[in-house]
Amino acid sequence: MRRSVALRLYAGLATMALAAATGAVLSTPEASAATGSATGYASQNGGTTGGEGGRTVRATTGTAIHAALCGRADSSTPITIEVEGTINHGNTSKVSGDSCDTAADRIELKQISNVTIVGVGSGAVFDQLGIHIRDASNIIIQNVTVRNVKKSGSPTSNGGDAIGMESNVRNVWVDHVTLEASGGESEGFDGLFDMKNNTQYVTLSYSILRNSGRGGLVGSSESDRSNGFVTYHHNLYENIDSRTPLLRGGIGHMYNNHYVGINESGINSRAGARAKVDNNYFEDSKNVLGTFYTDEAGYWQVSGNIYDNVTWSGSGSDSNPAGPDPRSNTTVDIPYSYALDDAACVPSVVSRTAGAGTGLRVSNGDCSPQTPAPTPTTPAPDPTTPTPTPTQPGGTNLSIGAGSDGSGKADGTSYGNVRDGEMSTYWSPTGSTGSISIKWGSATTVSTINIREAAGSEGTIGSWRVVNHDTGAVLTSGDGAGVITFPRTSLRKITFEITGSTGTPKVAEFETYAG
Repeated sequence: MRRSVALRLYAGLATMALAAATGAVLSTPEASAATGSATGYASQNGGTTGGEGGRTVRATTGTAIHAALCGRADSSTPITIEVEGTINHGNTSKVSGDSCDTAADRIELKQISNVTIVGVGSGAVFDQLGIHIRDASNIIIQNVTVRNVKKSGSPTSNGGDAIGMESNVRNVWVDHVTLEASGGESEGFDGLFDMKNNTQYVTLSYSILRNSGRGGLVGSSESDRSNGFVTYHHNLYENIDSRTPLLRGGIGHMYNNHYVGINESGINSRAGARAKVDNNYFEDSKNVLGTFYTDEAGYWQVSGNIYDNVTWSGSGSDSNPAGPDPRSNTTVDIPYSYALDDAACVPSVVSRTAGAGTGLRVSNGDCSPQTPAPTPTTPAPDPTTPTPTPTQPGGTNLSIGAGSDGSGKADGTSYGNVRDGEMSTYWSPTGSTGSISIKWGSATTVSTINIREAAGSEGTIGSWRVVNHDTGAVLTSGDGAGVITFPRTSLRKITFEITGSTGTPKVAEFETYAG
């Protein structure tokens, strides 16, 4: 008995050492947790508190996340993992231990409980790497971006789901996240937010789901009806073909969401599912509510929604759209309290609150976003830990997924390095001055940029100008890198022109924000 305890203690200490070696800094135990409290169905069934009351760890690699999980006393010991930087296949390895069951090709939260993963500092991006929750409970994921996870091709991750829950999962709160793809199933992408095989008491709040063929599902087939009690509120669904979400059995509550550019079908209630759909704003979309692609009916209760330029198909044997005049065909009792924003202000509220990097702002039902309680206390750095990165602009970095070019590039550097989310790569001009641009396929509103110099080159950039490349107008000028603001401008290409420097500039990231 004593020998087994000693062995477990030794294994835990060894794994903690591995965490420190792979990008994690461990703090002393403290009552740290995600900002705010779980809402919707995640607040039921005993509530969702994640790693509240446990140790806090800072991780900059996927391996460090796994090492932190494996370094706990057991699989239910509370832990908050604060993530900063880009997590990808190159820095995510399997770690073994008695309190974890991890894998090398995804962030694996398997057979565990009481865990919070929260993005901090300059942001957390899971690039082509999904988060997989299986046989787990009491999980919080907050303030992170998960992008371009494929189910086929290379690399393969998590069955194609950005966040996937499967097999006896309970109480998950996913909040202020950005989930995005770059295409549909034919391009190798699958769902952004999926629940299967007995997953219950889940809330997705203040999040962005975009540019995907499939938003998400509840139930893997018409016979998989063991899932449910899911809340979706204050989310943006943008440029999604279908499944916003697809419900097979169970109860889903959708309120104060903004749906724009739903191309084929939206909330698909089928196989006996019941959806309560309150005060949402549906815009420039098709078939936003109904039963589609099956003859096994689902049901809905609707109130207070706005349908702005929504088109509807005719009814058929496997298609039963709720419109063009959606009416309730069931009633759904909701066991928790919630404050509804008026549907007319939902686009404005969601644009200021949803997604990673928005300051975790929320709404209290009066159409006015509020600053939340202070963010969790970060671990006190030890003598070898660098000073935390200064606060970055709020909102989505619009450079991710955009294009870039410039006046010239030094050998070994690339224009694309300024929009890859990696501080270890950079662009340099061919001399001491030059320009670098971010460009989009359509007009994009920008009011803030953040020029981040590569490590070791800080302070090299001297004078500069920010130029609206479409018109040639100078938006602002100044000296030194960092956060730069100017009046909100709609443009297709923005240029940062370095007109003076003390050496060869190295721009690691050219971030752009709407404001």
